[in-house]
Amino acid sequence: MITESLKSLYTRDLNKLKTEIEAYQNEASMWKTDENIANSAGNLCLHLVGNLNHFVGAILGNSGYVRNRELEFSLKDIPRTELLEKVEGTLDIVIKTLDQLSVNDLEKEYPTEALGYKMTTEYFLIHLFGHLSYHLGQINYHRRLLDN
Repeated sequence: MITESLKSLYTRDLNKLKTEIEAYQNEASMWKTDENIANSAGNLCLHLVGNLNHFVGAILGNSGYVRNRELEFSLKDIPRTELLEKVEGTLDIVIKTLDQLSVNDLEKEYPTEALGYKMTTEYFLIHLFGHLSYHLGQINYHRRLLDN
């Protein structure tokens, strides 16, 4: 079932996100930006956590999470340990939510038009995985460019 594949992929990449955050030699470098790099790795990490907790945890899993998207990009200097805890908690809620979804649930229309159009829950979960992977690559590049 696709749920098992999604769980495996989300686990892989959220663990890779933790590895990337842990790999910064200088914790302050996670919050650096540059003239051509608008978002810091720390803010991208907060964005991924907020995104998945909202669209998977709150909307599909009824977790009660309340998202503040503006803070995902405006907060600064959150300790690495706190970021790692947030990623771990996000992984837990994503897996817990995916475990609750049936094949029928995946074929249903996603409850909101998050992308501006109707789509199945399965489609949107695949989209969210692509979003995670995209920003994970940005964080890796950020670390290699600005962690000096």
